[in-house]
Amino acid sequence: MNRHSLDKRIFYSVVRNGMRLITILFFRIRCTGRENWPKEGGGLACANHQSFLDPLLVGLTCDRRMSYLARKSLFKFGPIRSMTDYFHAIPVDRERGGLAGLKETLKRLKKQEMVLIFPEGTRTKDGQVRRLKPGFISLARRSGVPLIPIGLDGAFQSWPRTQLLPWPQPLHVVIGKPLTQLEIKELDDEQLLAEMQKRVELAFQKANSHKQHALFPKFRVDIS
Repeated sequence: MNRHSLDKRIFYSVVRNGMRLITILFFRIRCTGRENWPKEGGGLACANHQSFLDPLLVGLTCDRRMSYLARKSLFKFGPIRSMTDYFHAIPVDRERGGLAGLKETLKRLKKQEMVLIFPEGTRTKDGQVRRLKPGFISLARRSGVPLIPIGLDGAFQSWPRTQLLPWPQPLHVVIGKPLTQLEIKELDDEQLLAEMQKRVELAFQKANSHKQHALFPKFRVDIS
C-alpha cells in the first residue's frame, strides 16, 4: 500500500468516526441489521435514494471502507474533487451512459471491495421507493458478489430536492439480509429485479417504522 492510499484510509476512518458522532447528536441516527454487512469479500449495496445525505448515512453504518458512485460533474470543483477522491468515489458521466463508471465499479467489486449504488437512478420526489433500474444485475452476475438491500428513511424529510441545506430529522437505516450468489444464480433477470425491489422496499418500510417511533422518544440512539 502506497503512502497516498494509506493517507486516504486514515482520513476516511477519522472523518467517519467524527460524522458518526455528529449524526447521533443532531439526527438521532439509528441502524438495524449491521450484522448483515459482509465481514470480508466484495459486496454491492443497493439502497433507496432520498437525498445527498444517503452515501454518508449508509457509509456510517459499515465498518469497512465503501466506494460509491458520484456524478462526474462533482469532480470539476477542487475542494469537492479532493473530498470525493478521499472517500473513494467513482465518477459517473451520465451524459455518456456512465460506462466508464460501471467498469470501475466492476473492477472494485472483483477486488473484493464494497460498493454502494442507488438503483433508482435519482433522488425520490416524494420520499417513497421508486422502481429499481436493472443495471445492478449485470454487476452482480459478473462480479460474483452478494447484493445487500438497504432501506433508509428520514433523509428526504431532512434534505428534500427543493431544500438548499439539510435540517435535523430522525434518521434510520436498515441493512437487509444479503442475496447470495447461489440465490442470484437461481433467478433470471426479471425475477432478480423483482426480488431486490421487494427487499429494498421491505428494508425501507422497516426504516420508516423505526423512524416514526423515534419522532418523540427519550433521547436514545445507537449505531453500534
